[in-house]
Amino acid sequence: MAGTRRITFLVALAIFAQESAWNFYDNQVPVLLREQVGSAGLVGLLMGMDNLLGIFVQPWIGNRSDNTRTRWGRRMPYLAVGMPLAAVIFVFLPWATSLAALVGVMFLYALLANTTRPLTESMVPDFVAPARRSRANAIVKIATSLTIIVASLISLLVVDQHPRGAFVIPSVILLLTTAVLIATVRDNRSPAYQAALAEEAAAGPAGARVPFRRVLAELVEDPDRRRLLLLLAVLLFGGAWFASRALVTPYGMEALGLTRGEAGGLTLPSGVAYLLAAYPAALCAERFGRLRTMGVGMALFAAALAAGTLAQTATGTVVAFCLAAVGAAAFTINAVVALWNLAPSGRVLGTYTGLYAVTWYLGGFGGPALIGAVVDLTGWAGMLLDVAVLATLAVLVVVRLGHLQRRGAPAPAIS
Repeated sequence: MAGTRRITFLVALAIFAQESAWNFYDNQVPVLLREQVGSAGLVGLLMGMDNLLGIFVQPWIGNRSDNTRTRWGRRMPYLAVGMPLAAVIFVFLPWATSLAALVGVMFLYALLANTTRPLTESMVPDFVAPARRSRANAIVKIATSLTIIVASLISLLVVDQHPRGAFVIPSVILLLTTAVLIATVRDNRSPAYQAALAEEAAAGPAGARVPFRRVLAELVEDPDRRRLLLLLAVLLFGGAWFASRALVTPYGMEALGLTRGEAGGLTLPSGVAYLLAAYPAALCAERFGRLRTMGVGMALFAAALAAGTLAQTATGTVVAFCLAAVGAAAFTINAVVALWNLAPSGRVLGTYTGLYAVTWYLGGFGGPALIGAVVDLTGWAGMLLDVAVLATLAVLVVVRLGHLQRRGAPAPAIS
């Protein structure tokens, strides 16, 4: 138990450092771009480069680390190099004096950030037993959410006086965290790493590596469809979640008659609600089962937004988003854990972390576009209901997944 708490704290610390830099990047790099280009569309396109890179980089690095064997383990060698490099490159962002130089530094930072994030997250299933992974992931999600506050405080308190020096703060956090990880973590001692070595010894030379294409082929061809159904649920619910966040400001302006600032603040209380619900969502999963907790949470998300359509006031919308955030926590805390627990082997946990991230980001790309297209046809008044319908599709997928689980699907089990 003490070992679980220790590694959970260290992973949460690493994620906190990585996401503090990434959130500050999202806050301040658009300003740097606006100094070089006048097109808001081009700024948005360049800011989306990190997500595009993540679709390709995260599964690849997850699989590469799965197949790495060193005396430090399989994740730490990459983190020990990648995090300090990201910290150094981050400092150079405000010093780029041309658009080409700025885009080049952005690319290098986004590449390294996408490399380190999934490896850090993969240490949760490496070290933590399946039954306790939701609790550990809840702590990691809370750390992630707190970084939004940290990035905002740096912007508020430092940027105006020291626009270049402010970039040093996230870099120092990254460097200090890397030093702590190097001094305290050897993931060659993790249960998953030791199990992977045992599997390889039993399989012989032919089974020494698990290429990414083999992981994908096994995922698609396996008659057990639970993993594909879970990824489909992640895609659909990710689309609903990102659509609800990305379109809330124009919804508040068009449907509720709010100012831009008032509409932008509609989701602030829901962020607090998410933080408060994260750890209880993990406890509920342990008590009632992961699939049931996820399904109830998604249903609450959909019902809250549908009710928000009926109570079309600023107060009604804030309440709806708070309830929806509680439901979303039940899904996001447990979905990746369910996927980890369905992985056929500890040898592919990093790859599965990358697959989850890609599916979630694809939902984040497609969901706002889909709901936006529906709004173009039907109007802003029904936007929350449109999102609720998309979330309901995800609920139906999880219901089907639960049916397969109850019918006695083969091991491994989700819970």
